[in-house]
Amino acid sequence: MIAFLRGRVLDKHPNRIVIDVNGVGYELYVPLSTYYDVGDAGTEIALRVHTHVREDALQLYGFLTMLEQQLFERLIAISGIGPKLAVAVLSGIDSDELVTSIQRADVARLTRIPGIGKKTAERIVLELKDRLADVAQPVAGDGAEGARVDHGREDLVSALENLGYHRPLAEKAVDAVRARDGSAPFEDALKGALRELMR
Repeated sequence: MIAFLRGRVLDKHPNRIVIDVNGVGYELYVPLSTYYDVGDAGTEIALRVHTHVREDALQLYGFLTMLEQQLFERLIAISGIGPKLAVAVLSGIDSDELVTSIQRADVARLTRIPGIGKKTAERIVLELKDRLADVAQPVAGDGAEGARVDHGREDLVSALENLGYHRPLAEKAVDAVRARDGSAPFEDALKGALRELMR
């Protein structure tokens, strides 16, 4: 069972990378968040690995963070959710936001993830709502202040999505801008996020 790999990026495509570990190439399926963060060919990386064994295949799934791996493994434990759909879920929403959405039973947010319908979203909430305490930070936004900040981030991300940017990229740009100035007005933050995306 492979649980961890350290090596250099040999090749990468959305949702799939090949790592050269001492001359042996390992193909790993990854969520888009990991794909965007691993760097270009030649970059040294270390990934947590889930080894998925089926009768006809042995597949490796790679993650940069423990949270992503834990969420992946809990998702595939749900009836009807296989590894490909679990990767699609992690590609369509930031891990922390996924935890928050499940804890708040925010089915509407989950159904905005490509490939997730209402019944699947409801099943995810039902199965995982009480099983994320060990991986989750306290839910942000329990107070009015937190809720306002969360909605501000979501509004910015939605605006960028409407302009045609992929959600993980939009979230990364918004988070970078908000880290510099969390109190910037919406228009200024949006312009800053667009500048980030054009770098």
